[in-house]
Amino acid sequence: MLSKELIKTIQRFHFRTRYLANEMFAGQYTSAFKGQGMEFAEVREYIPGDDIRSIDWNVSARFGRPFVKMFHEERELTVILAIDLSASNLFASKKRFKRDLLAEVAGTLAFMAIKTNDKIGAILFTSGVEKFIPPQKGSAYVWRLIKEIFTHEESDRGTDIESALTYLNRTIKRNSIVFLLSDFMDAGYEKVLRITSRKHDLTLIRVEDDSEKNLPDMGLVSFVDPESGEICQVNTSNRRVRRLWHEERQKKELEIKNICSRCGVSLIELNTSRSVIKPLMRYFLEKGRR
Repeated sequence: MLSKELIKTIQRFHFRTRYLANEMFAGQYTSAFKGQGMEFAEVREYIPGDDIRSIDWNVSARFGRPFVKMFHEERELTVILAIDLSASNLFASKKRFKRDLLAEVAGTLAFMAIKTNDKIGAILFTSGVEKFIPPQKGSAYVWRLIKEIFTHEESDRGTDIESALTYLNRTIKRNSIVFLLSDFMDAGYEKVLRITSRKHDLTLIRVEDDSEKNLPDMGLVSFVDPESGEICQVNTSNRRVRRLWHEERQKKELEIKNICSRCGVSLIELNTSRSVIKPLMRYFLEKGRR
């Protein structure tokens, strides 16, 4: 039984993501992701300005005046959200947890997909695949997806992107649009990432918190690794420690960007203290141009 507070949280995310999909990104998704091809619909009389290459000469000869063939896009696509629910995403220093940000983006993408009658499915993973939600249509399905992100009880706390993508490639046979949502606190997944990008239209969505990049000066602090449970003490007042921390985070960011570049994969970077609108808008505009 869900608590009233949790239901309100899920409802808030449900309404916000639907608003973003309908108001902020209307038309952007359709422009970025085209259908599988064109399908014949009907013929109509020629109107000055129509492309003469679309004239149906057989019908035109039968009626003694020009007619053109009309086509419509075969729209139905399948969108898969591979969502990292590992313990490192239960982190927040200011406005919201990284998992809250994952939920908001996942809900927005899901609403955009169903708005154009595409199917939406999800793979929830930690150090293994926790749950597979087969692709379906309908707004009620988005409610279920957001609810799963907030209420799913993980069997593990770690992160294994390689196993999640291996499962996806084995389970999803048809070419699909795949969004991998994670903080990418993992390594050793480049090979399977390249395989996935050849089979599907793959985009990585990386979430981070400012405090992960810049260590605040708080004196001697005990840190707990949320995934392994390991505890260590760090003197955050030491400038060298803070500099090395920052350099290590920069190195990790550059590594992810280089992997995406080598694999030909798009990357969207999101921050818990900033809006998702600009990064997503930039992504859809660039995707539409390509």
